[in-house]
Amino acid sequence: MTDADIARQATMQPIDAIAAKIGISADELEHYGKYKAKIRPRASDKPGKLVLVTAINPTPAGEGKTTVTIGLADALNRLGKKTLIAVREPSLGPVFGIKGGAAGGGYAQVLPMEDINLHFTGDFHAIGAANNLLAALIDNHIHHGNALEIDPKRVTWRRAVDMNDRQLRNIISGLGKSVDGTLRPDGFDITVASEVMACFCLARDLEDLKNRLGDMIVAWNRRGEPVYARDLHAQGAMAALLKDAVKPNLVQTIEGTAALVHGGPFANIAHGCNSLIATRTALAIGDYTVTEAGFGADLGAEKFIDIKSRKGGLKPDCAVIVATVRALKYNGGVAKDALTAENVDALGKGLPNLLKHIANLKNAFGLPVVVAINRFVSDSDAELALIEKTCAEHGAKVALCEVWAHGGKGGEDLARAVIDACEQGESHCAPLYPDDMPLVDKIRTIAQKIYGAADIALSDDARKTLTDLEKLGYGNLPVCMAKTQYSLSDDPKALGCPQGFTLHIREVQIAAGAGFVIAITGNIMKMPGLPKAPASNNIDVDKDGNITGLF
Repeated sequence: MTDADIARQATMQPIDAIAAKIGISADELEHYGKYKAKIRPRASDKPGKLVLVTAINPTPAGEGKTTVTIGLADALNRLGKKTLIAVREPSLGPVFGIKGGAAGGGYAQVLPMEDINLHFTGDFHAIGAANNLLAALIDNHIHHGNALEIDPKRVTWRRAVDMNDRQLRNIISGLGKSVDGTLRPDGFDITVASEVMACFCLARDLEDLKNRLGDMIVAWNRRGEPVYARDLHAQGAMAALLKDAVKPNLVQTIEGTAALVHGGPFANIAHGCNSLIATRTALAIGDYTVTEAGFGADLGAEKFIDIKSRKGGLKPDCAVIVATVRALKYNGGVAKDALTAENVDALGKGLPNLLKHIANLKNAFGLPVVVAINRFVSDSDAELALIEKTCAEHGAKVALCEVWAHGGKGGEDLARAVIDACEQGESHCAPLYPDDMPLVDKIRTIAQKIYGAADIALSDDARKTLTDLEKLGYGNLPVCMAKTQYSLSDDPKALGCPQGFTLHIREVQIAAGAGFVIAITGNIMKMPGLPKAPASNNIDVDKDGNITGLF
């Protein structure tokens, strides 16, 4: 059966019953039908254990990180640990583009799958509306006399739409008559790349979100000074649009585990984690919270700790690195169409990618590590034995994971290893660098300690921007690296564990409201395009409203 078939055959419990399991009364819910609800954010001085699920660098073979996250939470509940999941909402762009749906897989899924992938509770639309309200206010201010002396050619705020549309990356707006606005260069980002999304996911509450929105730099005036959203009095109306969206969304897994699915910034442009509000809420309610970071540990886990944990007061108790035999063989040079054949030699050549991530999490961040091998039927005993032996030699526990086929039962070995790591081990998790380190040294530290680079090379523009940002008082912010997810380096074709390379920083941007500086490498963009045969080609709905092709 397909993932969609499995999801459709599952018997969902009313959301009131899911809420009751975690101590939330029906009166506290804001219902979106029978199976979805928003809940009141909360936090606790004595939170439960936090498990961070990350992975090796993603490959076309797929690693199943979200599937493992969901299955692990189900398994922890089976072992008597009150566990919640906190994960991201899918973006419509990837859903209709190349990725398809993003709600787990097999018997480890969050439900209702179709709703979560298509509109859900409208959070992303609210974020897009807030983004575009600000864009309209900027152009309206320029049209009505421009008292702030905004330079139309230095408006950095772009419009947003939650769809992959390369045609909108760079446009000229304000065409037509003088009453139709000021002619200027413009463009669109995908909604999940908007700074509004980053602010949304790093805010502690609605008031904090409103303040962050006001702190966003949207343009520069003719004197070269920053213009903030608060200068346009935009933050109040933007926060009004987001007052309901900021509440976490409660849904369920196939096995009835409570899942908070909320927020979702791009992982290679922003910090790539679900909302801080949802994570803190889950920690306040459960004994265990299982959350995930975007892409591989070099992007996702690093940003989770250096940005989200730093700002949100989080301290993961354990990290789970998801790997597959076939993905490691891909890193060892095997073509995608040959990954199901046994190839121990290629596996050995690909293992350094996994070992680098283990070393980073253990040594750079001080986290206990468990490796989850997401098992496929094509995996041979010899291949699995090599992974287990090699990981043991490097001080990492290994557990086979078969949650796609067996749900929580297939993740019990992994759950036991996680419980042992959380309750017997000790997390010394801390950020990689101090706040007061110069921005260029923060970039260099990430490049050398996490990626394995020899050094960094900055373009003249990037170097000047870093200098200017420190003069403006932003030197204490953490750095958000915008880099390919496919490699530890900035070259997507450099698989395995490249070493001694130079990481090239072509551009630096400021996300002052979100509270980080973005260092952009390679061909990273904020508006993806559709592939030649987009996933939307396979999506359909019948006369009874049944959707097909999302998975």
